[in-house]
Amino acid sequence: MSKQLVNAIADMKEDEALGLVRKMVESGSDPSVILDATREAMDIVGRRYEEGAYYLPELMLAGEMLNEIADILKPELAKMPEVKRHGKVLIGTVEGDIHDIGKNIVTFMLDVNGFDVLDLGVDVSPQKFVEAIQDFQPHVVGLSGFLTLAFDSMKETVEAISTAGLRDQVKIMIGGGQMDEGIKEYTGADAYGKDAMAGVNLARRWVGAK
Repeated sequence: MSKQLVNAIADMKEDEALGLVRKMVESGSDPSVILDATREAMDIVGRRYEEGAYYLPELMLAGEMLNEIADILKPELAKMPEVKRHGKVLIGTVEGDIHDIGKNIVTFMLDVNGFDVLDLGVDVSPQKFVEAIQDFQPHVVGLSGFLTLAFDSMKETVEAISTAGLRDQVKIMIGGGQMDEGIKEYTGADAYGKDAMAGVNLARRWVGAK
């Protein structure tokens, strides 16, 4: 049934996907199996978007499905043994950009993989990131952006973190539609994550999680 779920999510069949999730929960499926299927489907959605087969509406629908699946699974996840917490991640979409689908997927994946995540939302100013680092004291900061204008906002955010004397306390990763290794260099971030699982793996490596 998990393969059916992967295909239903990837093919944008929302009703079928949510029906399958409910059926799997009712039949006693391990929530991690459902999460793995969701992850696999989101990877396919991301690839189809990169290849030009999907556009922004499909990404938005995928984000909505992800939120609805998360809502169905939350009571089940609460019954499971506490996931070992690895560390704190601060995340937000940088100033001037209001895209949040990719960020929400990364937040979801970090959470289910054992991180305490503080999501600042969208259009977040450099100063707001600085204040949140001071208050939340994360190990990792994730800067998300979809538009090319996010490049400068990311650079300004990294500079603001440095000016505040906090740069040595955090690892900074960037991600989003137009991001790549070149933009990582331009912004002064520590790494670029090409997708949600890359972001999770970076965070795990940085906090020394097995």
